[in-house]
Amino acid sequence: MTAEVVGFLVTDVGGAYLDLTAGGGGFLRALAATLDKKARLYAVDKDPAAVEWVERTLAGFLQFKKIIRISFSEIDAAVEQFEDKVFDGILLDLGLSSRQVDDAARGFSFQSDGPLDMRFDPDSSTTAADLINTLNEKELGNILKTFGEERQAHRLAGAIVRERQKTMILTTRQLAEIVLKVIKPPHQKKSLARAFQALRIAVNRELDELAKVLPAATGYLKPGGRLVVLSYHSLEDRIVKNYFQQAARGCICPPAFPQCVCGQKPVLKILTRKPVYPGESEIEENARARSARLRAAEKI
Repeated sequence: MTAEVVGFLVTDVGGAYLDLTAGGGGFLRALAATLDKKARLYAVDKDPAAVEWVERTLAGFLQFKKIIRISFSEIDAAVEQFEDKVFDGILLDLGLSSRQVDDAARGFSFQSDGPLDMRFDPDSSTTAADLINTLNEKELGNILKTFGEERQAHRLAGAIVRERQKTMILTTRQLAEIVLKVIKPPHQKKSLARAFQALRIAVNRELDELAKVLPAATGYLKPGGRLVVLSYHSLEDRIVKNYFQQAARGCICPPAFPQCVCGQKPVLKILTRKPVYPGESEIEENARARSARLRAAEKI
């Protein structure tokens, strides 16, 4: 959804823009192609491989100024290192990059065998294997249910616990085989995706980080600046939707109150009443775009 992201994000072709999820740098390159030479592009990513890739591939773009290796929820610390302190647009492209998915050694995909890692930041302490082999059955079931919305979560958690009593579960193939034994066709592929998604979210604390960064990022927008978020599943999208609605409403008084007493004013104007989805032609070219949904808001 490159055209849609750029269209919503750019309000000033000479402005400052921040990509909080640099990944493979695709949106940064698209922005550089749209912006004039006076514009400034900054980026953040917690994955050192992504930081190295972006530094190398965007070195020739005049607009590209700096990328920081840090979690996007630590936006305060990142902005301290940037020349610009407020931005005309801030982008969050959530989830995984294709480079991460396709690297079997990262352990994100059930389609290739690799270590059960799933860390965006390889220096963080907890891997998916740690969770799989140490959490009790109830805790595992709650992760699969809450973060994967898997109907057979607790049945699957029981099977994982029984299997690890025989041998430690350390690879994506081992985990996938357990899922395939528990879940019968035609639901196997969806349950595999849900189980891997749930563990990845838990390892990286993705939903907590998202809830933290949205109001923080809003604070770094200029009046009229845009916040654009691409999400890939309902859990992410619900957090973005609810934050936008609250920020656009302002008031946080209980509904039973006859009039506002909190005095909070709206800080955002929602630009996408409903999420924007990729077109059929893009899905045909890139099946991974199918689940993407875009929401955008403007700083008042």
